[in-house]
Amino acid sequence: MTGPAMPVTGASKAPGPRPLPRPMSRPAPPRPVRATVPGPPAGSGEPAGLPRLPLDMEKLLAARLHAVKVRPYLACALFALHVVEDRSVPTMAVDAYWRCYVSPGFVARTSVEELAGVWVHEVSHLLRDHHGRGERYAREQEEHGPGERRETGAPPAGGWGRSETGAPPAAGWERLRRNIAADFEINDDIYGDGLPRPAGAVLPSLLRLPDGLLMEEYLRTASMSGLAADLAWLDCGSGADGQDRPWELGPDGAHGLSRQQRDAVRFRVAEGIKGRPGDAPEGWRRWADEAFHPPQPWRQLLGAAVRSAAGGPGVGEDHSYRRPSRRSAGVPGVLLPSLRRTPPRVCVVIDTSGSVSDAELGSALLEVAAISRAVGGRRDLVSVISCDAVAGVAVPLCRAENLALIGGGGTDLRSGFARALRSRPRPDVIVALTDGQTPWPSAQPPCRTVVGLFPRPGRAVDEENPGYVPDTPPSWARVVTIG
Repeated sequence: MTGPAMPVTGASKAPGPRPLPRPMSRPAPPRPVRATVPGPPAGSGEPAGLPRLPLDMEKLLAARLHAVKVRPYLACALFALHVVEDRSVPTMAVDAYWRCYVSPGFVARTSVEELAGVWVHEVSHLLRDHHGRGERYAREQEEHGPGERRETGAPPAGGWGRSETGAPPAAGWERLRRNIAADFEINDDIYGDGLPRPAGAVLPSLLRLPDGLLMEEYLRTASMSGLAADLAWLDCGSGADGQDRPWELGPDGAHGLSRQQRDAVRFRVAEGIKGRPGDAPEGWRRWADEAFHPPQPWRQLLGAAVRSAAGGPGVGEDHSYRRPSRRSAGVPGVLLPSLRRTPPRVCVVIDTSGSVSDAELGSALLEVAAISRAVGGRRDLVSVISCDAVAGVAVPLCRAENLALIGGGGTDLRSGFARALRSRPRPDVIVALTDGQTPWPSAQPPCRTVVGLFPRPGRAVDEENPGYVPDTPPSWARVVTIG
């Protein structure tokens, strides 16, 4: 009797015929599974808990076109920016290589007009070289500037997170201060005239500070620790403060501009502003004047020019018998005078015509005091003449504490030069402070001449005679540009 067959395992399994393969069929579709996708990073422009939005490039570029329409002098710079989509950026940010990092969520919830303002805001950081200036400030200053000291309420240390009060840690506080100061510099004059000011724009009035200062001036004079918690979200990128971010592509990344290309963009924008200065606010005009012509220490230059003219041969020299000449020993019985140097006399001719502003006249009065110091502080040797089309009376500076500059008409400094040369004793140096829109003496005066020139744009200024071009100062005058 044969018992039940026992199962055989392993190699002892008896070989048998293999079952025929079943016909192949298409695999069943996978079951729908809810993917666990991490939400947007904290502080980014993406709303938490919502699906990620694609970047609305059409809306973003339409905003740039609107910015170009209302700020045409910035067109070259706006078109030079290369867009990089990045969801870790709170709003929009730039790096030093003219890449613009954009949050899709921020673009989705912001109007075209406000986006245009952000375009102008970010490109302003780059044009004004806030990244380079921020780096220089960090190198030149101590580790903690005003408002950064621990005891003044600056955020405590502790990584890149947030403190209990919501303020950024100390590691990011220095960066935030520079970003705030850079925003103070540009936000006071970029909005309006087609660019609405967004709610929450960072303005100097938040700290009761005046408008029109530079980033470095705000950093040196203001404590910003009170803004730390409210502005912890603010991040315009390394283009605003010079400190690299983890999400930036860096110098070797794609679509970055070289130093030569960045300088070329700035140069074209500056030339466009200077070509049509009425289209740009005062802050941009000042930037265009200084972008490629750094401000000269013109007060020192003017003082040096006066000292050089006063120290030239023949100036302030006269013969005197107070000390006999050493050559008298070679001529027995004859007393020869020696050549003695006396302090030079300076006559300052101030242009008081209608084309010179009150601010420039005030600056001219300050320079008169500086001129007296340049000749040894002898105020009694410095006289002042007001001159528009007619010269006034020469007033000694020692009696001119309440000097009134009279004028306001046309300009003809030739009468001022003539009045100065008629003074007794005759001056050794004539200093003319003018905007240059005047006829000049046809002959060189018999004394040294220094011209302090208030700058003017190189275009016609006479509406009745558009072809009028002012004469340049004569070659025999030493010219120093003021301002």
